[in-house]
Amino acid sequence: MNRREAMSAVGWLLGGTLVGADLLVACTSKPAKVNELFDQDQVTMLDEVGETILPATSTPGAKAAQVGAFMAVMVQDCYKPEDQKVFLEGLKKLDEASDKKFGKQFMKLDAGQRTTLLTALDNEQKEYMQTKEPEQPSHYFRMMKELTLLGFFTSEVGATKALRYLPVPGKYEGCIDYKKGDRAWAT
Repeated sequence: MNRREAMSAVGWLLGGTLVGADLLVACTSKPAKVNELFDQDQVTMLDEVGETILPATSTPGAKAAQVGAFMAVMVQDCYKPEDQKVFLEGLKKLDEASDKKFGKQFMKLDAGQRTTLLTALDNEQKEYMQTKEPEQPSHYFRMMKELTLLGFFTSEVGATKALRYLPVPGKYEGCIDYKKGDRAWAT
């Protein structure tokens, strides 16, 4: 074996070791954790749920306000453990409902299918909320919908692009005329 053949063999061995290690790491890695309860895949899914509830039109949608990350923080920091459990199980139930209705997971649905599914879940949560006992937790989709609305309309995007916003509103005017089509006030 001459020097050139030896260098080629060493290159193949080292290259195979590096590629093999990268491939092994890629196959065994889990989605990055966002916080103690949520990983990045779940936050992405929540962004898509939010975008289906509040889609982008002439104003930005819920995804532009990053409602998925907002929901992850709110559920971890503000929800009781039993409500956290309902919310996290709700993500699984959402995928199960999607699989049952369309034969694929929520993230693989097109916009029309997502709207159909979430409309059905919204009707389900309305019925549940009318019959639930006060001590029972809310329906998981109701939690998602409420957090989407809260996250969007309290975000910079929602307050400045979807609502009218004056950072320094000036004097108080209690009675301002409203013209049809005007945006609501954020402040």
